[in-house]
This record gives sequence, C-alpha cells and structure tokens, in this order.
Amino acid sequence: MSEPVEPVEPNEPEEPEEPEWKRKQRLARIFGDVLPETTKDEREPSTESGESGESAADRWLKSQVPPHHGG
Repeated sequence: MSEPVEPVEPNEPEEPEEPEWKRKQRLARIFGDVLPETTKDEREPSTESGESGESAADRWLKSQVPPHHGG
C-alpha cells in the first residue's frame, strides 16, 4: 500500500497582513456604509411624517381600511 500524497500548492508570494482598521476602511471605500449608525427608532422623527408622527406607510395603511370597519 502506498501512502496518500498531499497536493502540491504553487508557491505564491505571501502578502503582508493588513491591519483590521485598514481593511475596514478599504471595504467601506469600496462598498460604502451598508448599515446606518443608528436605527430608525433612535432618530428624531422626521418632518415628512406629519404632525401626528405617522409614517407614510402608516398613513397609506389607514387609508386602505374600508369605511365599514370604522376608523
């Protein structure tokens, strides 16, 4: 029986390790900020949501309720 042969990998020049902060900076430059720093509930209400504090989605949903359901 013969012993298993390990695959031979080509000699690749080793790249110096990049610091984490530099890697994050590079990825942010390429892809931009994926997520905002704060969530919607942490921010001040916007003026476009009206005086009642309802969002556009809430106003649309309420406008879809049939009259016989009250409202």
